[in-house]
Amino acid sequence: MTPVRIFISSVQGEFTGERERVRDYLRGDPLMRRFFEVFLFEEVPASDQRPDRVYLEEVERCDIYVGLFGQDYGSENAEGVSPTEREFDCATELEKHRLIFVKGAQEDGRHPKMRSLIARAQAGLVRRRFATPPELVAGLYAALVQYLEAKEMLRFGPFDAAQCSGATLDDLDVEGMYRFIRTARRARQFSLPEETPPPDLLRHLNLLNRGRLTNAAVLLFGRAPQRFLLSSEIKCAHFHGTEVAKPIPSYQVYKGTVFALVDQAVDFVLGKIALSVGTRAESVQVPVAYEIPKEVVTEAVVNAVAHRDYTDNSSVQVMLFADRLEVMNSGRLPPPLTVEKLRLPHQSLPGNPLLAESMYLLQYIERMGTGTVDMIRRCAEAGLPEPEFDVGAGFVARIWRARRTTQSTTRRSRSARKQPENNQKTTRKQPEKDDSNQKLADRVLALLRRNPSASRREIAATLGITESTVRYRLDKLRKAGKIERVGPDKGGHWKVLGDSASDPAPEPNLESPQ
Repeated sequence: MTPVRIFISSVQGEFTGERERVRDYLRGDPLMRRFFEVFLFEEVPASDQRPDRVYLEEVERCDIYVGLFGQDYGSENAEGVSPTEREFDCATELEKHRLIFVKGAQEDGRHPKMRSLIARAQAGLVRRRFATPPELVAGLYAALVQYLEAKEMLRFGPFDAAQCSGATLDDLDVEGMYRFIRTARRARQFSLPEETPPPDLLRHLNLLNRGRLTNAAVLLFGRAPQRFLLSSEIKCAHFHGTEVAKPIPSYQVYKGTVFALVDQAVDFVLGKIALSVGTRAESVQVPVAYEIPKEVVTEAVVNAVAHRDYTDNSSVQVMLFADRLEVMNSGRLPPPLTVEKLRLPHQSLPGNPLLAESMYLLQYIERMGTGTVDMIRRCAEAGLPEPEFDVGAGFVARIWRARRTTQSTTRRSRSARKQPENNQKTTRKQPEKDDSNQKLADRVLALLRRNPSASRREIAATLGITESTVRYRLDKLRKAGKIERVGPDKGGHWKVLGDSASDPAPEPNLESPQ
């Protein structure tokens, strides 16, 4: 962040002590020195320049002009104007942010031209009087805090409710906003009709701040949110071992809205952990079970995206190791939550409440504070160790993986050894190919259940396959009676069939075209 430059003006000599006191305070205060850079004329090194040219150039460069008006008027030039008045006039002409401080309450003894300058300044802006250096410092401090608040450099509310600098309605995905309404109506009985104009949706969700787009609006519906919020991406990495080590076998940086980020990161993990596929013995649906329950992976990623500190330059990191999954973000636990309380039902205290509300409407999260409790329960049901939660430089959710050597794996290995030698290649590879096809089919169906309006391009980007492959597989699923298209290709949506049907649909042939 570029510091805000402050130019402190005064008659030479009269305010030497006050100027130095203000400079030392602003440079020493932890808050002020983070935002402001002070200029004093006395600190300019010797150079072959006229003094009046130097201080006027500094006024032009500054962001804030601080005028200290006292008893003296100062030396006058040929036109009878002092440096103080010339600086004030320059700052006024350039429309700089001006803060005027007048020493003393009595006008007796004040130079007539200084009285005239004070009266002129008083007519156009608010000025403060002071008697001692501490009063000057206190008054300037209060004025600078107001400046930071007005510029939204200091926030007294959540980050997601602050204005997103430079963002306009043209930077939002209008079709994505209509899809949001349709999905929210199905998922949560959202009250707005499907044809609601985007500005009305933004107002309804409190995504406008004094008529300007908020950070939440851009994160939820932006065409390219990372253009405005660089660190809002997710970095995913897969390591074969148990430590971070190069080379990294698989590494992806995902960008997009918070919904796209969650979907892509979850699919990254699910595509690299073990998946067991059952039979239709007890249901028309083929049961599938991931090594780490999908709900646990999703909850960890959603928590990181929804509750992270977006003012921090670090991104959410999803790292899959041989023995665990770690999801890290820069957020903190808000008081009174502690790591111990996460293991019990607790109050929901979202760090970004506007994001959380919209993610709730699309069923990405609940609002009951049960997310971490559900993670612990589901891991126990899957026979996994209890997840761990750490708070240090940020927040880490650590989910342990299942052991690689399982009874079913051992049985498959023994069965493979009994096959004739000339058939071993076929008996090993064909099930893997069938499992891969079925796994991709299940992922396509799961994506369409979550986002029925997903386009072929969105499906391809989410699953990491080509659009031609998506077209082929959608056609196979449609012919097999798994899905149907409702409405036109553009503007319609997919409907997944068989979820509540009594007759099982035939298994689709999902092998890729040769």
